Amino acid sequence: MPTRRLQTKDNVLVLSRIKEISGKRIEERRRRDRITQPQLARAAGVSVRWLREIEAGNPKSKLDEHLACAHRLGLSTTHIMIPLLLMERRMSIPEEYLVEEDLSELEDRCIALVYEHSQAAVTRRRSSFFGPGDDGEPS
Repeated sequence: MPTRRLQTKDNVLVLSRIKEISGKRIEERRRRDRITQPQLARAAGVSVRWLREIEAGNPKSKLDEHLACAHRLGLSTTHIMIPLLLMERRMSIPEEYLVEEDLSELEDRCIALVYEHSQAAVTRRRSSFFGPGDDGEPS
C-alpha cells in the first residue's frame, strides 16, 4: 500500500489536514480521559459548539484553539508544529506518521536540539563579548 504524503505545496490543504488530525487526537484524548465537551470547552476558553467543530476537524477552526485544547488535555502538539515547520520549508511528510505515531520521542529530541542550539548561541555570544579565554568570571 503506497504511503500518502502530506504535500506542502498547497498550504490551505495542509492546514485543513492538520486541523482534521488534531481534532481527532483531541477527541480521542478527551474521551480516553473521560472529560466532557463542556468541561474541556470551559478549560480551553471555547464554546461547546466550537469544540465540536474542532473535534470534527473544521478547517475554519483556529490553530490556537487546537493548541489550547491539546494543552489542557496534556496532549503533545508535535502533530501540529512539525507539519507547520515542514510547510514553511515546502517539504512533505507521511500522513501515517502524524495520525498513527506517538511523536513524544520526536518532540523530546526536537526540544533537546533547540536547547543545545540556544546554549551554544549563549556561549558564542559570551565568548565574543568577553574575548577568548575570558568567561566573564572575576578571578
